[in-house]
Amino acid sequence: MSRHVVGTPADVPPGEHKVVTVDGREIGIFNLDGEFYAVRNRCPHQGGPLCSGIRTGAVSSPGPGRYDYDERGTILRCPWHQWEFEITTGRSWCEPDRVRVRAYPVSVETGAALAAEPGERVPGPYTAETYPVSVEEDYLVLDLSGRAGD
Repeated sequence: MSRHVVGTPADVPPGEHKVVTVDGREIGIFNLDGEFYAVRNRCPHQGGPLCSGIRTGAVSSPGPGRYDYDERGTILRCPWHQWEFEITTGRSWCEPDRVRVRAYPVSVETGAALAAEPGERVPGPYTAETYPVSVEEDYLVLDLSGRAGD
């Protein structure tokens, strides 16, 4: 199974992150203004704990003497050697076509939708008595099969 429930949106308030371990991989879940992103907690340079680095905004220049600063803090800087990566795509800030950290899709889904996902079980000949159940909370779902930001 490639989709994993890793918490609720309340577990990762805006501007914060949390690191989860899924299938032996440490993955950081980030909340940037209510949008969720996930990146591998391993810097591709030398394996540093990327998600424990600082977050900073991206600086861009539309022309000479003008600078724009993205205050959402979308750049993650490795604490070991200061390599920088875009949280939303995993791309390196200095070599975006060659170096990247793995980014994963994260979605917010209702508990009712998750409970309704088809399983791999085959119904048998007997039926047990059932009762209606409702799930009234949203959950963060990490998809290890996809790539985010491509």
